[in-house]
Amino acid sequence: MPTRPKLAAGNWKMNGTAAALSEVAQLLAAHPEPGCQVLICPPATLVHRMAVAAEGSDMLIGGQDCHGAVSGAHTGDVSAAMLADAGASHVITGHSERRADHGETDADVRTKSEAAHAAGLIAIICIGETLAQRETGETLTVCGGQLDGSVPEAATAANTVVAYEPIWAIGTGKVPTLEQIAEVHDDLRARLVARFGDEGEAMRLLYGGSVKPANASEIFAVSNVDGALVGGASLKAADFGGIIAALADA
Repeated sequence: MPTRPKLAAGNWKMNGTAAALSEVAQLLAAHPEPGCQVLICPPATLVHRMAVAAEGSDMLIGGQDCHGAVSGAHTGDVSAAMLADAGASHVITGHSERRADHGETDADVRTKSEAAHAAGLIAIICIGETLAQRETGETLTVCGGQLDGSVPEAATAANTVVAYEPIWAIGTGKVPTLEQIAEVHDDLRARLVARFGDEGEAMRLLYGGSVKPANASEIFAVSNVDGALVGGASLKAADFGGIIAALADA
């Protein structure tokens, strides 16, 4: 079985101005050698400044979304090439908030992920079910379908990370049981291996949804959980630092 590098990824969503860069400085000071990969995805306005702030450290910087085109008449959008030019190494695609708020389909997410790969970025492709789908027993079918439709054929362990984020657990404080997390992650691993072989075994699977320092250690002990995609708890160095420490010790 390949060794998959552990990844703690923070999604700042629509939060943060220049003043928030101090959180990065605090995080770097507290965890100069974090023991796992650390990624922060700030709003697009901060990508370059955060990349500069993290220069010389092991911290990685990413975007929260990208357009499927390299350039063009797409007012307000940001291309993967632009993110790379600003200093990003990763980009999140298919987050449930993008799927819900902007009507993004699996095909859209696949196109964006392909654009990320073309620009040399690692795509963090998000999938997850609603509470209604969970309660009707559709979780594995829904997540498997999103995985099949959103992950490009040319995906590899080097250019793709998959994040399972049950929609009903994002920002709600509700967390699936460890058994529920294991069931989904094990199923996703089996699907990736069936489709991509050894590359599927080596692709990292992150869990996201109300991850906090208090529950991080038990989540990271679950099979096929290679790290976390963290929302609100990544905004403060103290909170994210606790999650990073838990992952490093996992």
